[in-house]
Amino acid sequence: MNNTYKFKTTINCGGCIASVKPILDANPSIEKWDVDISHPDKVLTVILKGDEPNTVITDIRKVGFSIDSIEL
Repeated sequence: MNNTYKFKTTINCGGCIASVKPILDANPSIEKWDVDISHPDKVLTVILKGDEPNTVITDIRKVGFSIDSIEL
């Protein structure tokens, strides 16, 4: 079962995406992720294999970005 989550972030450029890419790619719970830097809220969309969105929040905060859940 896959679960989609959206987050408001401060990931706002290609360099920022490059900073988070290694940590998100290494997270075994993440099936797919994408950041819409053209959206005012810099929305990170994550498809998880399970139901643990807090791992994404922890990972993003570790590399110095702000992140908050968006209700779908």
